[in-house]
Amino acid sequence: MNALYGTMAELATPDALLEAARHARGAGWRGVEAYSPFPIDGLADALGFNGNRVPLLALLGGIAGGAGGYFMQWYAAVVSYPINVGGRPLHSWPMFIPAAFELTVLGAALAAVLGMLWLNGLPSLVHPVFGAADFELASRNRFFLLLRADAEDFDRARAHDFLHGLQPLRVIEVAR
Repeated sequence: MNALYGTMAELATPDALLEAARHARGAGWRGVEAYSPFPIDGLADALGFNGNRVPLLALLGGIAGGAGGYFMQWYAAVVSYPINVGGRPLHSWPMFIPAAFELTVLGAALAAVLGMLWLNGLPSLVHPVFGAADFELASRNRFFLLLRADAEDFDRARAHDFLHGLQPLRVIEVAR
């Protein structure tokens, strides 16, 4: 059985895609996706993307990296293998800062990259829209608006009629 992933409209211009996305969100559709060969100003807002959790993940990764690096040095110098060199204190925090800073940067960078991949659902080698007719044009000169079938308000006939009302080049049903 071929389950439906969604219904997709092929549009000719970026302005048509932007207007279609605004119209779809204004009409109350949920599960709206857009595909474009280049970034379009205002498209993320039109689709309802308003949050980004990658900076928070980078902050948490940086805090964990810095705290972990500092703790590792403190434990090694004070608890595990204390060596009194020239009467200096065992917990000489200024010498721990450079390595802790580097581990902060490393932790933040790794958390940002891994978080971005995880939040985008990557790596995903096969996506249902890749099987849609002429979808490879999305990387060259066409623009696509998709209404996902897993949204709670999705109705196949209503989606088809709505997308035809946007005057697209064509409407495509995307199989899962």
